[in-house]
Amino acid sequence: MIPTRSMRRLCALLLAGSIGIGPSWAGPVQLEGVTMTERLHLAGNSLMLNGVGVRAVAWLKGYVAGLYLTRKSTSAAEVIAAPGPKRLQLRMLQNVAAQEFVKAFDRGVKRHSSDAEIAALAQRMQGFEQIMHAAGAVKKGDVIDLDYVPASGTTMTINGRLLGAAIAGADFYAALMKVFVGEKVSDPELRAGLLGGTAN
Repeated sequence: MIPTRSMRRLCALLLAGSIGIGPSWAGPVQLEGVTMTERLHLAGNSLMLNGVGVRAVAWLKGYVAGLYLTRKSTSAAEVIAAPGPKRLQLRMLQNVAAQEFVKAFDRGVKRHSSDAEIAALAQRMQGFEQIMHAAGAVKKGDVIDLDYVPASGTTMTINGRLLGAAIAGADFYAALMKVFVGEKVSDPELRAGLLGGTAN
């Protein structure tokens, strides 16, 4: 029989793992029945899984998210400023209307940006929101990749299908990243998971 104290520690570890899994593992990661690969290639670069988390509101779980970088980091500032290609992958656990993504993106960017930054991003935000609207509803099981490649910009693909043109500028992808790992996120547990299980 496992001692009571050891059982409590085991339960605590299992509960922590249900929220996010950090960069201390080796191999693919499974969360909510979704498998996130440890490594992938983007624009000729090898990216590694930095962290994984679940977007949840109360008991409703919307998607599993995985953040891929050329170099792992537990610092939000470093993740946002890191050079080179990046990928934020969302694996849907529910059907979601495109309008809900647009609202969340718009609120998140404005929450983390100054008036001057919003003015500089406004036209590109509109273009990206048009891309999301054109995608229509996303379904359970869909895979959304939000990629950044320095030479071209930010792209969105659903199940490998490219939607619209690339949105130029490192500042645009940084604004997008802040929606997920910025200081004023709507889901701190998702943020912690993407940053490797820390609250930095």
